[in-house]
Amino acid sequence: MVVSPEISSSTAAEAQDVAWREYVREDRVHRSLYTDERVFNEEMVKVFGHTWVYLAHESQLPEPNSFVSTKLGLRPIIVTRDRRGGLHAVFNRCAHRAATVCREETGVAKSFQCPYHGWTFKNTGELVGAPWPQGYGPDFDKSEFGLGKVTRVDSYRGFIFGTLSEAAPPLADYLGEARPWLDYWIDRAPEGEVVVRSAAHRMGYRGNWKLAFDNAGDGYHPSFSHRSLLEMASRMGDSKDMSYFGKTPDDGPMKVYSLGNGHSVIDQRPNFDGPGSIWANQRPQPGREKFEELIRAKYPEDADRLLDISAGGQINLSIFPNLLIIGNQIQVIEPLSVDRTQLTWNATSIGGVPEEVNTMRMRTQEDFPAFGEPDDQANFEEVQRGLAVTEEEWVLMNRGLNVDGWQTIDENGVIVTAVTDEIHMRGYYEEWLRLMNGEPA
Repeated sequence: MVVSPEISSSTAAEAQDVAWREYVREDRVHRSLYTDERVFNEEMVKVFGHTWVYLAHESQLPEPNSFVSTKLGLRPIIVTRDRRGGLHAVFNRCAHRAATVCREETGVAKSFQCPYHGWTFKNTGELVGAPWPQGYGPDFDKSEFGLGKVTRVDSYRGFIFGTLSEAAPPLADYLGEARPWLDYWIDRAPEGEVVVRSAAHRMGYRGNWKLAFDNAGDGYHPSFSHRSLLEMASRMGDSKDMSYFGKTPDDGPMKVYSLGNGHSVIDQRPNFDGPGSIWANQRPQPGREKFEELIRAKYPEDADRLLDISAGGQINLSIFPNLLIIGNQIQVIEPLSVDRTQLTWNATSIGGVPEEVNTMRMRTQEDFPAFGEPDDQANFEEVQRGLAVTEEEWVLMNRGLNVDGWQTIDENGVIVTAVTDEIHMRGYYEEWLRLMNGEPA
C-alpha cells in the first residue's frame, strides 16, 4: 500500500515547507496537485515566476509603441515595444491603488493612464505623473512609483518569454533540445517569418492547468478520445490524419522525445512519405478541393511543397510550462484557478508563400481546434470530477516505465521512446519538482 502524503493545513508556513518529493513518485503523482488551492497558489509563484514563461509573439507587436495584454501566471502584464523597438514586460497594476492601467487587448500607446485616479506611465513602466502631485508632499519621488517590471524578457526567433528569476538560465539554454524542433516549425516558412493572427480561438474548461500539459504529449489517447473525428474522416474512404494513432502505435514509427527542462515533442512525421504526403492525408476541409486545384494550376512545379506547408507541421511540441505548438497553431495554457483553465489557440500565417496558402492555413482553425480540442477538454473536466474521489489518491504516469526495448538515447542525449509512453508527464513533473523545491537549474 502506498502511504498518502496529505498536505498539512495547520499553517501556511508548513504548506510552504512541504516535501514535494512525497507528492511526485517515479510512476505517479498525488491527486492534491490538481485539486488543492494551496498547491496552485504556490505554482503561480514558483512555476510561473521562477522559470521562463511564454508571453507573446513579436508579430503581435508589429511597430514601435505596440502592446499586447497577457498574463504571467495570474499576474496581468503588458508586453510592449518601445519607440526604439526594444521589448519590455510590465505589471498591469497601478503603483497607486492597484487598478489595471491597460484594459485593451492590443494596440499602440506611448503611455498608459490609470482610469481610476489618472496616474500616467510610460510604456516602459516609468511614472510620468500623478494629478495634483502637491497632495503627496515634498518627498514624493516619481522614480519610486513606476509599474513593476518582469525581471527578464527575452525572445527566441519571435517567441517572447519572461521570468521573474535572476537565477534562471539564459532562455536559449532553457529551451535546450526543444530549439531544433521549434526551428523546424518556424523554418517550414520559406523566409522563416511567422505571424500570429489577431483573432484568437479561446476555450475554457473546468479543470487544472496541468491536465492540458498531461495531454499535449500523450500519444495514447487519440484513437479513443478523438474517435468521432477519426470516424468522420474515414467516411471519405482512405484513412486520414491521426488515424495512425489507432494502428498499434506502440510498434509504429511515431516517437515521443523527452527534451529536458519539462519539454517534450511527439513526432508524427514518420507516418508520411515524401512531398505531398502531408497534404494528401489531411482530413476534409471546406474549400479543400478548389484550393488544391488552384495551387496545382498556378504553381505546378511547387504545388506539393505549398500544399504540405498549408497543413500542420506534424509535431506536437510542448514547452513547459505553458506553450504548445500543435499543427499550424500556437496554443497557450492560461491558469485561472485550481480548477479553471483557459486555452488560447492562435492561428499563424507565414511569409514567402502565395496568399492562398495562408488562407488555407486559416481554415485549419476549423479542423482540430474546433473538432478535436472539445474532446480533450471534455476529458479534462471528467478527470477533474474523478479527482474528487479522495479515497483514490494517485494519478498514474507509469506507461512505458521500465518496458524493455522502448527507450533509447539519441546522439544529443535525448530519450526517444514509443509514442504512448507517458515519459512526457514524468519529464515535466521532474522540472515541476525542481521549481517547487527551489532547486537550481
